[in-house]
Amino acid sequence: MPIFTTGATWRIERPHTLVVACSDGRLQVQIDEFLREGLGVQEYDRLYLPGGPGALATSGDEFARSERATSELTFLLDAHKIESVLLLFHGPGPGGPRGSVCADYARKLRHDDPAKVRQQQEADAGEVLRRVFAFRKVEVRALFCDVREDLALDIVEYDLGKGRAVRHTQV
Repeated sequence: MPIFTTGATWRIERPHTLVVACSDGRLQVQIDEFLREGLGVQEYDRLYLPGGPGALATSGDEFARSERATSELTFLLDAHKIESVLLLFHGPGPGGPRGSVCADYARKLRHDDPAKVRQQQEADAGEVLRRVFAFRKVEVRALFCDVREDLALDIVEYDLGKGRAVRHTQV
């Protein structure tokens, strides 16, 4: 006897968007809201890891972890015929709470200075975009979920051409 039967049915068609985000559960409702209301993305594949797309970067001293995460991402891109990827980093925005620093980055960098973590996240976003996606025919966007002082999130897009984040959307 099942303990629960869903009202929604399983779909034969796969989604063609992949979201790579941190597994921090404090962000999931806001990420879903941004995807649904900000981008109109209703269904998507998920690759949630500590550090999110930072797990794909070679920064820190866990190169083997980066290779494993990149291998899993590559599998999903190919097996699920992914057409677009959203790389979602997170941390405090200007005036945001220090406790919203990504715990994986605090571990990798051995501190939780928000400015240093953000600097590394931006460097990692550029590296991942160049190293992992340079020769793939997928649309890729790197975004930062900046937690504000009032605990709302601002979604900020990383501008690869300028090598910096640019204010984009509020959730």
